Amino acid sequence: MPAAPDPAALPDPAALKARLRARALAEGFAAMGVCAPDAIPQAPARLAEFLEDGRHGQMSWMADRTAWRANPAALWPDARSVVMLAEPYTPDADPLEVLKHPARGAVSVYAWGRDYHDVVKKRLKRLGRWLVEETGCAIKVFVDTAPVMEKPLAQAAGLGWQGKHTNLLGRDLGNWVFLGALFTTLELPRDTPEEEHCGSCTACLNICPTRAFPAPYQLDARRCVSYLTIEHRGPVDPDLRPGLGNRIYGCDDCLAVCPWNKFAIAATETKYAARADLVAPPLAELAALDDAGFRARFSGSPIKRIGRDRFVRNVLYAIGNSGTPGLVPAAADLTSDADPAVAEAAVWALGRLVGGPG
Repeated sequence: MPAAPDPAALPDPAALKARLRARALAEGFAAMGVCAPDAIPQAPARLAEFLEDGRHGQMSWMADRTAWRANPAALWPDARSVVMLAEPYTPDADPLEVLKHPARGAVSVYAWGRDYHDVVKKRLKRLGRWLVEETGCAIKVFVDTAPVMEKPLAQAAGLGWQGKHTNLLGRDLGNWVFLGALFTTLELPRDTPEEEHCGSCTACLNICPTRAFPAPYQLDARRCVSYLTIEHRGPVDPDLRPGLGNRIYGCDDCLAVCPWNKFAIAATETKYAARADLVAPPLAELAALDDAGFRARFSGSPIKRIGRDRFVRNVLYAIGNSGTPGLVPAAADLTSDADPAVAEAAVWALGRLVGGPG
């Protein structure tokens, strides 16, 4: 069990935190804040209510290790501080423009470039190694792959607040940000938690195509396009399919309309730059992908993790919503696909385009 460093042997905590912040900014992070591991006492009750209502859908991992997820202090009892970091991926173009072109697929901005998990984690590890070398402390780093509630911790660390769309946004950041967490055995000065500044605005709630927000600051993942196209296995409820439109991987509607984005920090990491083949790709081209073609096309992309079958299922829902007769052959070719969800989606798409059993 790692021991906390001897405070007498360490630099002044405030000075050390200032140096850590400077190092974080030099690494490419846009903002840094610090909170205590027990800084989100409201988290257990909110998480329990979310799970009891079944709003996590098929994401059973959210119900696993809830003691750790709801309480960072339980995840690693030796931690004395949580350093939260934000990295921007702000798009250069309007991500909603593709919705006007129903024969093309809409891919969430965060998946336009390299997988952020790898990029942010490498940056976090470099920052963590520097801190270890400077102080001899112990650290753990997390990027959306462990039972860590990054958004409440980021709010506790003063980076921003969870808006009515439940995503983190900040007055100096906007809401196009990835979050990383660095747990350390060091005692670092805490930042002031941020308060919400959404006011009476409901733009994010009003634009949701599937009405996934039961109330402000609440999300029912079972209706969320991002959940349905990324996490949900098997056929999507037919009543929800029209709301997917041509969104084939994720959804940016609620993020894109947030007024605070006028202050959004520009992305500086070139690995997040949009790949030409992921901005408004033709649906017919994507529907023709077999497993090998899918893996080759999406190598290094977060899209790869959902697999060919789920992705092509999404493409077929988009084809069915397109109102484009020219896409009939793309759907017809998949009505006997080996994956039942793909085959059913193809039949549904044909039914939407030409009438029949779909």
